[in-house]
Amino acid sequence: MRYLIGVTAVGLIASALMFGVPELAYGTAQVTEEQQTGDDGDAVVSTDPSASDTPGEVSRQGLIVAFSAAPRLTFLDEPRSIYAGDLANIAFRITDESSGEPVVGLNPGAWIDLAKASEGEERGAFSCKERVSLYLGGSTGIRPMIDLNSYYILAMNRDSTITVIDPNILIAGIGDMFLTRIDLRRPGGDWAQTKDQKRLFVSMPLANALAVVDTESFKVIENVDTGSQPLRVAIQGDGKYVWVGNDANGQAEGGVTVIDAETLRVAAEIKTGRGHHEIAFDDDDRIALVTNRKDGNVSVIDIQSLRKLKNIKIGAQPIAVAYSSLSKAFYVADGENGEISVIDKEGEGVTARVSLKPGLGPMRLTQDGRWLFVTNSAADLVHVIDTAGNTLAHDISVKGKPYQVSMTRAFAYVRALESERISMVNLAELNRGKVPPVVLIPIGAEPPIRAKDLSIADSVAEAAGEAGMVAVSPADDNLYFYMEGMNAPLGNFHSYGHSPRAVAVTDRSLVENDPGIYSSRVQIPRPGKYDVAFILDSPPILHCFSFTALPNPALERASKPLAIEYLIKDRTVNAGSNAVIKFRLTDPISKEVQEGIEDVRILFYRAPGHGRTEVSAQEVEPGIYQASMPIDKPGAYYFYVGVNSRNMPYGDLNYFTLRALKTDAAEGQTGG
Repeated sequence: MRYLIGVTAVGLIASALMFGVPELAYGTAQVTEEQQTGDDGDAVVSTDPSASDTPGEVSRQGLIVAFSAAPRLTFLDEPRSIYAGDLANIAFRITDESSGEPVVGLNPGAWIDLAKASEGEERGAFSCKERVSLYLGGSTGIRPMIDLNSYYILAMNRDSTITVIDPNILIAGIGDMFLTRIDLRRPGGDWAQTKDQKRLFVSMPLANALAVVDTESFKVIENVDTGSQPLRVAIQGDGKYVWVGNDANGQAEGGVTVIDAETLRVAAEIKTGRGHHEIAFDDDDRIALVTNRKDGNVSVIDIQSLRKLKNIKIGAQPIAVAYSSLSKAFYVADGENGEISVIDKEGEGVTARVSLKPGLGPMRLTQDGRWLFVTNSAADLVHVIDTAGNTLAHDISVKGKPYQVSMTRAFAYVRALESERISMVNLAELNRGKVPPVVLIPIGAEPPIRAKDLSIADSVAEAAGEAGMVAVSPADDNLYFYMEGMNAPLGNFHSYGHSPRAVAVTDRSLVENDPGIYSSRVQIPRPGKYDVAFILDSPPILHCFSFTALPNPALERASKPLAIEYLIKDRTVNAGSNAVIKFRLTDPISKEVQEGIEDVRILFYRAPGHGRTEVSAQEVEPGIYQASMPIDKPGAYYFYVGVNSRNMPYGDLNYFTLRALKTDAAEGQTGG
């Protein structure tokens, strides 16, 4: 969703959301001739790791683009075999052709897909470049295996689920962007993502546990037991430990559980005090500060030894804590006394106090650490502290009991309990000597206070790669997309029968970690030859590279007793007809066909989950099975094969998708 060629992704999605799209044909977003400059056909540059070859490189539009796919980030001429199941660094080094200097500040994109779906069968019968046009069209039926241009929206729901929304999906003209659902043991309380956004940690207060979600597969991979009533989740800067605040009422139980982010084992359980706990870390990950709301103090914890050093008395109600890397100090808000206590980086004690007004609540620092926004629901204010001098810079009026602040790079977004509008403050206005203006954005039709309950997790998230944000309206169960600079949301995302309470974004796009090197770390799902389509909008470049992932026998033997090979070339079907799904079942190691299996079944449905139906598949040739299923409405259809006798439930084998096209006979069919 970072961009589309000729038609911006934002514009395309906005049109679908506000006006609907009659039919999104495959050719809607075409690759321009300029982007194909200099390429003949696919012009694939091989970077097959099994051959220990030099990285692929291409010269276009005055730039040199070098490609590398390796277990670690490298552009050296050395063996770098990749195996199925590995985490691989996909990287592009972009340099100026004349000077050789790295080119910084670009926004390249890439798609990774199998060059062949099975032996002798081209992936969807389309070339690499032809598939790029289909990917840009946003169709679920034709999607790459790995998309390095996208982000996903995660909605924490009031029930025990997380909804995953793909803003890229436009299904046969329907603005239906549901991707999948993550099931938790109990409802989520708070969450935090690792810096690489590959894992999401979700507290579950009613389960006394922390769910660990793999955001590659969007599945819970572990549930870690914590203390009583875990709520706040925080990940320290170096990513080593995940901290969970346990809000048990008894002093003997209240404190934090510290979990090793790599092994997912509990590293320490530290008793700190009673009440709710907020957590902050210094920028060297040496000291953690934990608030104890009912005891009126904060605990100073040495991170290296994972032991409590001391408690520092704050006041009647320490309600929030933050650390500024600019001032090298912790800030603790006392809700009852209306005071901000400033604590030195070493956690020795209070060095200054900033007097405000009683009623302080949650607070948030700007990304540069300069400005501290502190909500005050009792006074209908947001206090802005200048951390450069620890002084009050502004009192900004926000009507309706402000209770939450979220930050993007350019704006602060303030939610109020009694208003359906979000107050937006331009951060560039803070240093101009006067109170900055507030822009009000309507989000939904009902104020948050009318929801049955609210989450302490953020209800606003920054849209990756764009000057925009996604916001939850908890009282009317919707999410809204807003582009900065507009006076109203572009549109909304459906809640699919759930009640969202918080929102987060997980980014899949390429990141410039070093000058001119744009990379992402991805898991390679299966062996085979992969096409890597590289695209740049300015200057316009499209080029296809390739690499090969080798089989991983140990992984295949441990994970699955069966492998599946779909024997279908045409991935489209007319609505109102039958789809014949034909596939071969083999042993994943020996590749021998598996004959005589009598309980092969297929679950299929139209996205996002309409008309779920199971049918039996029949063996038509040795090891080859098929079933015919009615496809009554246009849209994207998912097909899952399951075999109970081999302990293969739906989802363990690779799924298959078809796109049903609208016909005259199906024109009048709507609904689920």
